[in-house]
Amino acid sequence: MAAVVDASTDGLERIGTALADRVRRNMLVRLLDGPAYPSEFAGLLGESRSNVSNHLACLRGCGLVRVTREGRKLRYELADQQLADALRLLAELDLRSCPAHLDRQ
Repeated sequence: MAAVVDASTDGLERIGTALADRVRRNMLVRLLDGPAYPSEFAGLLGESRSNVSNHLACLRGCGLVRVTREGRKLRYELADQQLADALRLLAELDLRSCPAHLDRQ
């Protein structure tokens, strides 16, 4: 049983790391629409290319995105359809009635 818990919490930890940052959250949401390139993220998010590169490296390290080389360009996409489905579900959650949200108002 412990091995199952360790495996599932490892995945949650990696997703939590990715979602903990606004830029990475926005990148993941953008990737729900399909593959994208670093220059697109930089323009869309108003971030430097080096900052975008660092965030993409984090997402790769977490195993949430995969990269495909196209000549000199790198194309990023979500690593798994289940991840895309889970992100959509999380984004659709209505947490406005959650007590923690009410405390911040």
